[in-house]
Amino acid sequence: MVRRLWIRSARLFAGVLGALTNGLTSSMPSFDRNDRNVDMLIGGQAVIEGVMMRSLTGYSVAVRQPNGGVAIRKDRLQSLAKRYPIVKLPILRGSIVLIQSLILGIRALNYSAVVSSADEEGEEELSSWAVAGSMIFALVLGVAVFIFAPLLLTNLIRKYVDPAMGNLTYNIVDGVIRAIFFFIYIWSISLLDDIKRVFAYHGAEHKTVFTFEACEDLTVENARTKSRLHPRCGTSFLLFVLAVSIIVFSFVPPTSPFAVKFGARVVLLPLIAGIAYEIIRFSARHIENRLCRVAITPGLWLQRITTREPDDSQLEIAIIALREALEYDAVEPGRAAVA
Repeated sequence: MVRRLWIRSARLFAGVLGALTNGLTSSMPSFDRNDRNVDMLIGGQAVIEGVMMRSLTGYSVAVRQPNGGVAIRKDRLQSLAKRYPIVKLPILRGSIVLIQSLILGIRALNYSAVVSSADEEGEEELSSWAVAGSMIFALVLGVAVFIFAPLLLTNLIRKYVDPAMGNLTYNIVDGVIRAIFFFIYIWSISLLDDIKRVFAYHGAEHKTVFTFEACEDLTVENARTKSRLHPRCGTSFLLFVLAVSIIVFSFVPPTSPFAVKFGARVVLLPLIAGIAYEIIRFSARHIENRLCRVAITPGLWLQRITTREPDDSQLEIAIIALREALEYDAVEPGRAAVA
């Protein structure tokens, strides 16, 4: 029972991790307008036995079925920016993108769980309320493990070890504990066989996006040679969140009650996410800059845990997902915006 709950929570965490960041991987800009859309936004997420890819205006989920076939779900994406221009504002747009990504990602994860299941016939996909419940549960769990617990430990350290601890030091200690909790959890779930396969599909997603950005044909042969570590992976975003949070939380008075500090950490999450989003987008578009390369290096190190080398069948799934998503951004009818 404990092992089953651990695996389910690990799946949920791995899925939410991808869901939170699936819209952050941007492709190289300045493509020829005659061949493909300019400034195409390509995002990806590993799901259970599959990959979800999202392009500028559409998304596709490709999942390997137990019989070896491939199940596909795809649809157009509704752009809130077109309906509400205010959401294009810097900082705010990051929070909006993350919320949309979380909703889409959890639905993709749920779809993959149903399709890839070989022994749960008749299982139905979650309703909108159930999806919302999964999101709330994941967020509550994340807040408890990665915000409440580190803050509580930091308070105890300040009380019993260093009562004169300054505000900046307090938040650095809090941030370091939070990072340790995060790394330990990521490393521990990476040892599970189920999560190893999810991380292999994560690697397949990166290799496929690399192939697209190199303007090469989307084939297994081309994707196989690419790196599984992508500089614009949303994994780097989470590290930026950790770094930005230390600075932002330092503005909360050190003499504030525990409840105020905890509440501020929850309330300020959208602001921190928005700032981190702008940083990762800037670094993605200035990857040739030495400072930007240094900034994303820790994210590449972390990807050595959150990605694994995929096999050809996993690369095939990622390529199918991307091809189907790109059909929504065809420059000509029936012609996807790919090399």
